[in-house]
Amino acid sequence: MPKPTLRVLVVDDEESLRHVLGLMLGRVGYEVSSARNGREALGRLGGADVVLCDIRMPEMDGLQFLDALPEGAPPVVMMSAYGTVDTALEAMRRGAYDYVAKPFKQDEIVLTLRKLEERERLLADRGALAVENARLAARVGEPVEGFISHAPAMREVLRIASRVAPHDTTVLITGESGTGKEVLARAVHRLSARSARPWVAVNCAAIPDNLLESELFGYVRGAFTGADRSHPGLFEQADGGTLFLDEIGDLPLALQGKLLRALQEGTVRRLGARADEKVDVRVLAASARALTPPGFREDLYYRLAVVHLHLPPLRERPEDVPLLLEHLLDGLAARLRLPRPAVDDEARRVILHHSWPGNVRQLENALERAMVVCDGKVLACEDLPREVARPAASTPTPGDLSIPRQTEALERRLIEQALKESNGNKAAAARVLEISYKALLYKVREFGLDS
Repeated sequence: MPKPTLRVLVVDDEESLRHVLGLMLGRVGYEVSSARNGREALGRLGGADVVLCDIRMPEMDGLQFLDALPEGAPPVVMMSAYGTVDTALEAMRRGAYDYVAKPFKQDEIVLTLRKLEERERLLADRGALAVENARLAARVGEPVEGFISHAPAMREVLRIASRVAPHDTTVLITGESGTGKEVLARAVHRLSARSARPWVAVNCAAIPDNLLESELFGYVRGAFTGADRSHPGLFEQADGGTLFLDEIGDLPLALQGKLLRALQEGTVRRLGARADEKVDVRVLAASARALTPPGFREDLYYRLAVVHLHLPPLRERPEDVPLLLEHLLDGLAARLRLPRPAVDDEARRVILHHSWPGNVRQLENALERAMVVCDGKVLACEDLPREVARPAASTPTPGDLSIPRQTEALERRLIEQALKESNGNKAAAARVLEISYKALLYKVREFGLDS
């Protein structure tokens, strides 16, 4: 007899059915054990790879058994002679892998188990590969997919991201708009053992406050006017996978307590429901602004920021701009199906010395604009957006109400004053300005103050 591929636990109150299934599955190579009801089966899960469970049983029925399953329990296939579509859907909603109606043929049961066996094998192989890739990337220092950087601060962020990715730890990603927070979150998901499971992303700032709760947690039929059917929330849709909460700082205070409970308990309750639902979700969150009281709960912040990854803005890592310039041009040429243009000296100088307040997103958008308007061979300064192509050290004229130009003029005056007061000592000036030394050097070059 070949080595059993699965250990099957049969749960049914009918001894004759347990005996028949034991003989039937034993003949095709499965190792079979049995239990008379759900309560007895809970004590025998450790010796099973899959559970075949009846729905109608004394003491603890099949649906109650599903609700009582501990984390990491084997998958369950439900059986019933009283099968209806509603019963099947309810079993699947509570976590069952599949549903078969009695009476069933041997081929039907075996095919269901073979499919489950293949699914679990593929998920295990893919998960193991993702974990190994993440460990390898962390060990040899390879970049996280979607990022290229020589800046020490950024490389440290990517190193930590690759280390934490294989684990289910909650991660908070912060950084200015355009620094790549969602790109990093997707990379963490791809490097995790959940990479084959759902990736669900939501921008908390883009959904009206009165709809956000039902979007996150779902609702049951009749919960409110217009709820003519039940709807699973994003937590349930992400079950087994990753839920990315972008702009988490815009989550209404009233919802923050419910999110904290969902993270701590691993359960959610749909609007209008009377009971909680178990969910297995890894949460990644991102914010472009500080998460501080009174607008944001301190306990929720600490629950989200088990690992805190802060993406530095582009102005603090100017050494990455040449790398990004070449990388983005290659990617845009492929996506737009255009020739990859050369960059003339003046355009390159402007690009390398611009402050890029919109970070990598602004740089990419500026290059895309330049590529579609240039002559196809050389990208010149006049092809860049006006706010980028203007002389970096230009002084706003009186009455100019442009915020970007006035902000740049103010930065220049503050830097000039700090350098004057520190007698040209750039390290001291950086401390007074409360910016990094590298950022000050970049600004000094940008404004032409190093001559």
